[in-house]
Amino acid sequence: MMNVSVKQAYGLFINGEWEQTERTMAVLDKYSLSEAAAISVAEQQHVARAVESAHAAQKSPFSPNERYKVLMRVAQLLQEQREQFAALLVSEVGKPIREARGEVDRAIQTMIISAEEAKRIHGEGVPVEAAQGSENRMAFTIRVPVGVIAAITPFNVPLNLVCHKICPALAAGNSVVLKPSEVTPLVALRLAELFHQAGLPKGRLNVLTGDGAEIGTWLLDNPKVRMFSFTGSVRVGEIIRRQAGIRKVALELGNNSATIVHKDCDLDQAAELIAMKSFNNSGQVCISVQRVYVHEDVLPLFLEKLKARTERLVVGNPLEEATDIGPMISVREAERVESWVHEAVEQGAELVLGGERSGAFYRPTILTQVQPSMKVCSQEVFGPVVAVDTYSEMDEVIAKVNDSEYGLQAGLFTNDLKFAMKAAKEIEVGGLIINDGSAYRVDHMPYGGVKNSGTGKEGPVYAIEEMTEERIIVMNL
Repeated sequence: MMNVSVKQAYGLFINGEWEQTERTMAVLDKYSLSEAAAISVAEQQHVARAVESAHAAQKSPFSPNERYKVLMRVAQLLQEQREQFAALLVSEVGKPIREARGEVDRAIQTMIISAEEAKRIHGEGVPVEAAQGSENRMAFTIRVPVGVIAAITPFNVPLNLVCHKICPALAAGNSVVLKPSEVTPLVALRLAELFHQAGLPKGRLNVLTGDGAEIGTWLLDNPKVRMFSFTGSVRVGEIIRRQAGIRKVALELGNNSATIVHKDCDLDQAAELIAMKSFNNSGQVCISVQRVYVHEDVLPLFLEKLKARTERLVVGNPLEEATDIGPMISVREAERVESWVHEAVEQGAELVLGGERSGAFYRPTILTQVQPSMKVCSQEVFGPVVAVDTYSEMDEVIAKVNDSEYGLQAGLFTNDLKFAMKAAKEIEVGGLIINDGSAYRVDHMPYGGVKNSGTGKEGPVYAIEEMTEERIIVMNL
């Protein structure tokens, strides 16, 4: 850790105020690898004050209508600054500009949906009067805020995934201590400024930047944090689950997403959508298509189509409108992906396309003749690599999809309704996408996995349920 001198210095956001610290970290532009900004590094005292301010804010009224107005105002401000936020995403993530604009647009929708849901939180009647001896009683439930929520977000979608945590949390009446990824924290800090401008009460949103392990430990040690919402690795998710104790935990921990291409489907559609959803954001998406299982009858034709579609993808400067694929988040991650592909080839995989690295860039890569034990199949690549395998029978391919420690989402291309329904019942995932790749998502749908992909759901209405407690009220009349 060292102090850096760069273009702009961002402070911590605690109790509605910006605060610079002595220690700073550099945030790199992922295309040029030059220093783009400096962020403050939170110490234990800053974490304690952020949690305390969030806890104190819970004692002040913040009505559903006020929550709605603040969230809608932030959505408006973000729309007005769409290009600025998109450019910031390009810089700190390396995401192509067209894709960055799409993330901003989705973040706006996540805010609007959360604002709307703030006005719909409700309980239900409970017929306690049906019990003998309770004929004169009535009961109903209400949903109340959990309290202080620690939100810990990853580098790959640093605006919309932040919104998926803080917007439902605020809509439900909670306060948030946000810890964005230290490699892509800038849009989260800019977003905090928008919330401040929109009139969010002090303490309702606090943003801490710096070392993730340190800050995470201090948050876990603080009993005033009542819930943890985390997106990231299985290893860190297990630590949070273990140390959080009986407090609420929502975990989204990734996937090695599978998509099935059956012999009866539209192969052009399948190749088009799989190429799009394997390699967008350089494959750095939890539900990016990674494993593809193609019926043996159509494997050669599908591979030809997938290769042709992938070859048309433009790799280059993410600020250029024509670019489809930008750099990965770091040279180190690109080197890791390169080593996994080399290892797979040494173990017998065939390289159909790609397999080339230049700095942080890794070209879209297609492998065949893969084995389940290879890292490119068994682990989460989180890079622009797709491994194509084959199958002959439905039961066989369902078993192959399920042969994974993960279970977030999967895709299936078929026109066979019986196969689709069989897959829906038997594939072990949180979501099955029919006639599309595993990476389909809209922001109001339930999103979450099984097995090592985590626990709990995102999507504002579902997250609000996670972020509230149900309380029963019984009246003796």
